[in-house]
Amino acid sequence: MLGEDSPDDSNALPLSGFRVLELGNYIAGPTAARMLADFGAEVIKVERPDTGDETRSWRLHSGTTSMLFRTLNRNKKSIVLDLKTDEGRRHVLALAATCDVVVENFRPGTLEKWGIGPEELDAANPNIVLVRISAFGQTGPLSRRPGFAAVAEAYSGFRELVGDPDRPPVRVGVSIGDTVAALYAGFGAVMTLLHSRSRSDEQGSLPLPSRIVDVALSESMFSVMESLVPDYLAYGVERRRLGGRMEGIAPSNAYTCADGLSIVVAGNGDGIFVRYMLAIGRPDLASDPELSGGAGRWKRRDELDAAIGAWALTRTRAEALAVLDAAEVPSGPINTAADICADEHMLSRNMIQQFPVDTGGQDPVSVGFPGIVPVIGERSLQIRNLGPELGEHTDDILDELTR
Repeated sequence: MLGEDSPDDSNALPLSGFRVLELGNYIAGPTAARMLADFGAEVIKVERPDTGDETRSWRLHSGTTSMLFRTLNRNKKSIVLDLKTDEGRRHVLALAATCDVVVENFRPGTLEKWGIGPEELDAANPNIVLVRISAFGQTGPLSRRPGFAAVAEAYSGFRELVGDPDRPPVRVGVSIGDTVAALYAGFGAVMTLLHSRSRSDEQGSLPLPSRIVDVALSESMFSVMESLVPDYLAYGVERRRLGGRMEGIAPSNAYTCADGLSIVVAGNGDGIFVRYMLAIGRPDLASDPELSGGAGRWKRRDELDAAIGAWALTRTRAEALAVLDAAEVPSGPINTAADICADEHMLSRNMIQQFPVDTGGQDPVSVGFPGIVPVIGERSLQIRNLGPELGEHTDDILDELTR
């Protein structure tokens, strides 16, 4: 399951030489560590005996290891340790002494209970950066409360804005709360490493509190809510679910075409709107003075959506997108997995990378996996390996500790 490095990959791994110990499970912690691994860090993933990370069995349709696990844990090494035992504790602290970063996403207090909390890790390595991901953070009245991304998305206000106004809130189809938190965790790890490395030798190590990156799923989602709270406090405005629309922005929505396929069109810029209306054969709307600004377009959003929807139903998706592209109106298809796998642009940037994978059949199956983001150079870096087998590297890594 090894990929072939592209010629420039060895020069595009800025985290090469850094070592990360991942004590995570599920999605947030492993995704944060995966980001570091993607750009060259050696990531040692600690998994519990027998079952390993629970995502090994999530969405598992055949075989023994899910594509979700393979995706979230690419470019890592796997070792098996029981963190509840003295032996597991000793190995973790010994490994931490050789690492730059520890990433964990247990409920606050769990590492402390096992004797591998911040104080013990700091004693093992006074330069260690500890990234902690939890539902509500390490402090505050809710800190010890368990919670997955779904709870955090609701708590942050995000879930209240997702769905149609006449129906209960819905969830988006991916664990967005985990992924957003992971982005902050990866950024926090690199930021703290930079801070630590920028200090002169005379200044010594950063104090332990400055080396603990505390990422809350709930706060991560709250941070992407834009002006939700300021709008409420300044104007008394409570934003509501609007389906495919966004408050104050029109026309910007999804539309169904004659072939039953759908597109998204974002024609809400003042200049874009004029081109948009001319492209769909509505010069009357393009020249209407009330529609020259965003406030007027939002007021008449139903009228605009009706006009655009009627036009879209007269063309196939490809035809509609060709017209909009010629008019330089931001638009695109609502893609399925099959669409993405065949997309020329995605393929040109190495965003679908093929690997032979054991899915439980007689022979391996060629499976495409999402490429590495962001791009350094002109194409995605090559994935070096997929999520490892459970405990694949245990012997090698633990033997290294005894040398």
